[in-house]
Amino acid sequence: QVQLVESGGDLVQPGGSLRLSCEASRFALDGYAVAWFRQAPGKEREGVSCFDGLIYYADSVKGRFTISRDNLKNTAYLDMNNLKPEDTAIYYCATGTNRACSRLWNSQGRYRYWGQGTQVTVSS
Repeated sequence: QVQLVESGGDLVQPGGSLRLSCEASRFALDGYAVAWFRQAPGKEREGVSCFDGLIYYADSVKGRFTISRDNLKNTAYLDMNNLKPEDTAIYYCATGTNRACSRLWNSQGRYRYWGQGTQVTVSS
């Protein structure tokens, strides 16, 4: 079955950086929208970014996070810089169903496949 495996989450100090990876198996990311979501404790899951060739970001991460995709490695990435305590959350990658992110990219129902998540904690 299709698997998305996130990695790279860690405990980092405010202002620090992390790179999250999302490796797909039995599904080619190329040609499909791939997105990152996050869920903080006690909060709803929210969209962080989406890539389909074009790129979309949540306002809260613009200028700090960068999404990318390596088709040869079948892996998506989320580079996170200048991390803030409010970035603390479980981060999930998602893909499938739609080839384009579109203006509805942060709607969870647009994605068929989800990873198990990776924990990012920003704290001093």
